[in-house]
Amino acid sequence: MFFSDIFLVVSLMTFLRDFHVSSCDPSCTDKPEFTPTRLVVKYGDPTSASCSLCQHACLGNKTISNVESPVGDSAKNGTTILWTVDRLTEWHISPVCYYSNADYQCCSTLHVTVYQPPHRVSISFVNHTGPMFEGHQYTLQCTVQHVAPVENLVVKFYRGQTALGQPQSNNNIEKNPVTAIFSLNITPSKEDDGVQFWCEAKLELGPDGPQLPPVVTSENITATVYYKPQLKSSHSNITVAEGNSLQLNCSAVGNPSPMYTWTSDIRSYSSGSVLTIDSVTSEDKGLYTCSVSNHVGTVTVTFNVDVEGEFEVLQLSAVSYIGLIIGVIAAVGVLVVISVIIGYSFFYKPNRMGQYNLKEVFCLHTKHSAVPSVE
Repeated sequence: MFFSDIFLVVSLMTFLRDFHVSSCDPSCTDKPEFTPTRLVVKYGDPTSASCSLCQHACLGNKTISNVESPVGDSAKNGTTILWTVDRLTEWHISPVCYYSNADYQCCSTLHVTVYQPPHRVSISFVNHTGPMFEGHQYTLQCTVQHVAPVENLVVKFYRGQTALGQPQSNNNIEKNPVTAIFSLNITPSKEDDGVQFWCEAKLELGPDGPQLPPVVTSENITATVYYKPQLKSSHSNITVAEGNSLQLNCSAVGNPSPMYTWTSDIRSYSSGSVLTIDSVTSEDKGLYTCSVSNHVGTVTVTFNVDVEGEFEVLQLSAVSYIGLIIGVIAAVGVLVVISVIIGYSFFYKPNRMGQYNLKEVFCLHTKHSAVPSVE
């Protein structure tokens, strides 16, 4: 008899332990309620939730109630069950709070998100190392290692402090930690030479997650962009007086640093961004071509140099003085004409036309027409 009682107790404990809620009604009217309704827990951290079983339906003597979960402990106090876990190490977990009698089961499920911030984030170019060429397309790749859940992962690429494109997300619904790879195509320009590219990975876990979402950033990649030379200025027509010095500036920017070559039908010159002739003669008149080149391309500019002799300079000076004298004479003439017009308008014209006072005229007429009185 003693052994039979022991067997019965063990069997009942096994039944309660292995009881699996498979046909309960999650939409029952008096169903259990978890507090909080959702848990977001970092892998390995402790967590807990309480379950209020019901108001009336679970109060019978034959009612069985508990929280079903592969991990954690449950402690019942009246119609409330406290579920606790010292260290959550399960990726797939959905605790169920239930009560059941002979012909009825009612339950609620606690939604639990177990997350793991990225272990490491790295950035690289796909199938490319070394310098890039302006105008060519390249692919940036951001690799996020050992992160969960990947469906909550958002990756952004940056150029310096400027975000590139839209935030990217992953449609993978795997709950266990995985390695996720994101990519972005870029077409560098010369302004990208020396710029740093990097990426960041962030778990956006919603309002129930940590207030500061876990963010992990990659190292920086400093871009080297090759581009063909570009001239800083292009003054192609130059006039210089004979005997003066001449400087033709062909400075340009480019990567790699450009090389300069000067050519002319007049003479040969050494390489350099600036061609200098200390004392210009008439023989230096003509066309000078500067070619600037690097591994990417070549750009050329032609200078048309005109040399003025001493006689031409004197002629120009004389012409300038004559022009100045003519201008002064013309200005004086205009002032004289204006003065004559003003004098005519204010002095000569009024006296010629005559100006009379009507009152004086009337009085004069009366005075001459008076008849002397006879005594």
